[in-house]
Amino acid sequence: MENQNQDQPIRKDSNKIYFLIIVIMALLGTNAYLFFKDKKASDRIVTISDEKTSMQTEIDKIEAELDNASTDKLKLSEQLENEQSLARAKIQELRVALRKGQLTQGQLEKAKEDIKQLRYFVTKYTADIDVLRKQNITLITERDELKTAVDSVSSKASDLERVNQELNTKVQVAAALKTGNVSVSAFEIRNNGKENGVTRASTAEKIRINFSVVNNSIAEKGLHDIFFRIVDPSGNLIVSSTGGMFTADDEELQYTYKTAIEFANDGKSYSIDWANPAEFQKGTYTVVLYADGHTMGKGEVTLR
Repeated sequence: MENQNQDQPIRKDSNKIYFLIIVIMALLGTNAYLFFKDKKASDRIVTISDEKTSMQTEIDKIEAELDNASTDKLKLSEQLENEQSLARAKIQELRVALRKGQLTQGQLEKAKEDIKQLRYFVTKYTADIDVLRKQNITLITERDELKTAVDSVSSKASDLERVNQELNTKVQVAAALKTGNVSVSAFEIRNNGKENGVTRASTAEKIRINFSVVNNSIAEKGLHDIFFRIVDPSGNLIVSSTGGMFTADDEELQYTYKTAIEFANDGKSYSIDWANPAEFQKGTYTVVLYADGHTMGKGEVTLR
């Protein structure tokens, strides 16, 4: 009876030991599970952090390529401007997503796919910009070549115009009437109306200009205006009430007297009288003739 009573406590102690062993094993198993779980989570966090850093670096590269492609002052089409705006908006969207504290596996995979699409998009955009840049260079080259050609043609046209003007001027000069000889003499008019040549200023009432016109085959036949500028011994231009302005030798001049002659290229001589509205002075009177915008000839008379 005593042995049976002694066996019962021993069995109770054994059960307690087994129970403790089971509890310890369970605790060890739980700790091991938690340890490996935490280790996997830590490794996962590290992996996700590395992937985020890698994706951020890739986004930086993509944005740098986009900036580089946009540095040229190219006039972009509406489509290219829209593509650039979309790319920059996507870059901003991805940056915001990666700045979040935590990302699910699905969000991470989506971000990777978005970056892949963005890479393709920016690569295509850069290629389009490169094509546009080359086209722009070609257009600039063609424009410069065309401008050079136009400048050359304009220069030749200007040269031809200048030569043409010079030729026209030479033709006009050559076509202008010229005097063969000019003689000037003074006359008085007697009471009976007869004229008498004089050499004294006190008796002179008018002067006569005799001149011939050199034959000129290119001069226009018909009436030609003849302008006279008569300068007195003091060097003053005599201006009568009929005097006016005309242009000759690229100058605007005032004339003393104006008339017209009929030119037929036949060597004909002409005689023009001019009555002085004032008294003649002692000294030399100079008469200059003009026709067709050029000096025609000159003559003088000296009165005592």
